Formats: sequence, structure tokens, C-alpha cells
Amino acid sequence: MKKIGFIDYYISEWHANNYPNWIGEYVKDAGLDYKVEYAYAEIDKSPVDGLTTDEWCAKFGVKKVDTIKELVEKSDYIIILAPTNPETHLRLCKEAFKYTNGKRIYVDKTFAPDYKTAVEIFKIASEYDVKFFSTSALRYSPFVIENLNAKNLATKFGGTTIEEYIIHQVETIVKFYGVGANKVKAQLIDGAYKFEIAFDNGKVGVMNFKEDNGYNIIVEDNSGKVNEIKLTGGHFQGLIKKIITFFESGEIDFDVKEILEVMKIRDASLIAKDNLNTWIEIQKD
Repeated sequence: MKKIGFIDYYISEWHANNYPNWIGEYVKDAGLDYKVEYAYAEIDKSPVDGLTTDEWCAKFGVKKVDTIKELVEKSDYIIILAPTNPETHLRLCKEAFKYTNGKRIYVDKTFAPDYKTAVEIFKIASEYDVKFFSTSALRYSPFVIENLNAKNLATKFGGTTIEEYIIHQVETIVKFYGVGANKVKAQLIDGAYKFEIAFDNGKVGVMNFKEDNGYNIIVEDNSGKVNEIKLTGGHFQGLIKKIITFFESGEIDFDVKEILEVMKIRDASLIAKDNLNTWIEIQKD
């Protein structure tokens, strides 16, 4: 059995509460033998539901460890979670990367709190020769993938805060348009934020954010017909498949430089939100 270790800020959160079952379902269907075996949490009690690390481990049949070093040494593969607290990723990655010795790591979204920190994490990974990737699950939405040959694509997503949830829209835009974004402008229209992302090739990607939006994409096909498509699922299953494929083979199905592109666009979008109707330049490498 191949053992996966979870590193988290607090362990009882939505991703940690769902990934074990999704991993179990995928590896069973794929004829593989993986299990979430170990867990480490920086703080013991979850602010989400009050569960302690011991209680979470008992619930999921996982062994608690006391240090990141112990977790990395005992695990075959590592998932660094803390999706709501990307400000913890630098220190969690820095500690985990020291002990990986070639072991592969998935770092959950949002990869970092900002582009500068993301660059620092990449530098530490290079220092320890760590192979990892990070993405929003929306990169693997079957509805997005089915429409990659469309003329244009816009996103219309929601979430509790822009700071946490805009990552999904940025990831989808980068999946469709690729790298080369140069500036972002935001407008506030009827309580919803509209972001325009201008690319070097003249293309413009559009993101629409309102807390109570669902997860929809607006697609213009090559004949000029526009359709709004609800993303009804499949993205997390696609993500789990890619994580396990990466653990198995080291294969990453996109250029990891896109992780930094996503962070640059996110940074500029958050500045644009506070400076409406103004083009904000996207940082260059």
C-alpha cells in the first residue's frame, strides 16, 4: 500500500473531509492501492466544526503524527492542504520540502497568499529538488475541457470572498487562454464584480464574481453563438485522478509556470477590485 500524508493548518476542513473518500473511490476503480495514512495539523482544533486532530483521525482511520518531519518520512506521497489559509503554505512547504528526498507533493489551492510568496516557494522547491504541483480543481472541469476549442470563454462564479474564491476563475481563464496576461480592470455592476484580463495576443478573458453565483462558464463558439453552461460536477474527481497520476509517474499535465501566472493575475485582480475602472498592470517575471 502506498501511504499518503496530509499536512494541514487544521485538519477538519472541507477538502480534508472529502479527499480521503474521493481518493479511495478513484484508486479502487483504477486498480491502485493508495490510502491516506497519516495526518499532521499545525493547530489541534478546527474552527470550522470544533473537531480535534485526534477526533478527525479516528473518524477517517488515519494515524496522527506530531511533526511534519515524521509525516514526510513515514509517507510515500504528501498533500499540503490548508486551502483557506494559503498564508501558511510557505512555512508548511519549507518544512516539508527539507525531508522529501524525492517524494512528490501536491499543494492545494490557493497556492500562496501572493505572487512574491509563490516565487519563494518555488525557490525552496528548487533548493531541495522537490517536484510538486498546485491547481484549482476547476482546471479539470469536464465542461471547461469540452470547450477549450471555443472562440472565447468567460467565468461566472461565486464564493464567500473574492480573496479565497477568485482563484477558481483565474485558473479557468489561464487554462483556456494560457499565459501572457498583461493587465486587469474591474467594474462593479449591480453588486457583481466584472474583471477583464487583457493578454499580449489581444484576447480578453472575463471573470464575473458575486457571492451567490454558482459555477458557470459563458462560451462563445466559433460561429459567434453564446451559451451559458453550468458546471455541475466532475472537477474534483478530475483533480484526484491527476494527483494520483502525478504520484504514480511524476507527470504534470501543464507547465508549472502557469501556477505563477495564476498568482500574478490574482494579485492584480485583488488590486483592481479596490481601484475600480482602472487598468492594473500584471507583474512581469
